[in-house]
Amino acid sequence: MQTISKASSAVSSFRCSSKPTSQPCVRQLHLRKGLVCRVMKLVSSPLRTLRGASKSIRVSNFCSVSNLSSLQIELVPCLKDNYAYILHDEDTGTVGVVDPSEAEPVIDSLQRSGRNLTYILNTHHHHDHTGGNLELKDRYGAKVIGSAVDRDRIPGIDIALKDGDKWMFAGHEVHVMDTPGHTKDHISLYFPGSRAIFTGDTLFSLSCGKLFEGTPKQMLASLQRIISLPDDTSIYCGREYTLSNSKFALSLEPNNEVLQSYAAHVSELRQKKLPTIPTTVKMEKACNPFLRSSNTDIRRALGISETADDAEALGIIREAKDNFKA
Repeated sequence: MQTISKASSAVSSFRCSSKPTSQPCVRQLHLRKGLVCRVMKLVSSPLRTLRGASKSIRVSNFCSVSNLSSLQIELVPCLKDNYAYILHDEDTGTVGVVDPSEAEPVIDSLQRSGRNLTYILNTHHHHDHTGGNLELKDRYGAKVIGSAVDRDRIPGIDIALKDGDKWMFAGHEVHVMDTPGHTKDHISLYFPGSRAIFTGDTLFSLSCGKLFEGTPKQMLASLQRIISLPDDTSIYCGREYTLSNSKFALSLEPNNEVLQSYAAHVSELRQKKLPTIPTTVKMEKACNPFLRSSNTDIRRALGISETADDAEALGIIREAKDNFKA
């Protein structure tokens, strides 16, 4: 069986606050200019404290292949299972946050690092992605950025972007991609210089978002846009759903060895209350059933006709996932 290192290739090097705190856990994924760690390793002595909901646990620093960029990406757990992401450009000190479900965890992290907030970036209008917008905007004077199509539903929006726009975050080019399906006006934000994409609730690790406003055809097109990016692109999604998603994926492809190994790795991380995000384009193409709707094993497991197109198959997979009981 193909194995996955404990320091997964899907995980960039991260640092946590050296000061124990009672706040939600924060994992900082550091993408530093000029630094490429080619050998993944575990530092023998635990150096940082990562806080879970009920207790703190010791973790070590991981080192894996990182991207040539001055952009730091800090994972901030919010609500029950959401993730916001704090972006920090080391060269200019510019700070942004992607999809702040709530303000408090973001404020706590910014206070610990002594930073201000310049931008708030939203992938879509749902409250569990925009709930912190107005409080953060009022406190820091940050500009809110979101979809032009969704501008009437993004709280506090200042800058409206559309598909194909290239916006600059402190010298980092950001490509705006329309990725409807979960909502009709969902966008994803791709940082090509850092090989990172923020997919909100369009693409999760081993799954995709529920189709609240869009169609299977729209979701399929959105997923295909995302997986057309380079294989080593890191995917930062809006939720920590990977463990439950792995159980569904295994029910469809029990003999997929890459999936078996990844699922075991995910289970180990969650037992330690560690995040499974980011994932990578390469991993998702190998394991995510919503990216594999033409796979014969998946179609056979769900009774999908060989003549059904991929959009129809994706719709059937989504319905099966909605009704799946682990």
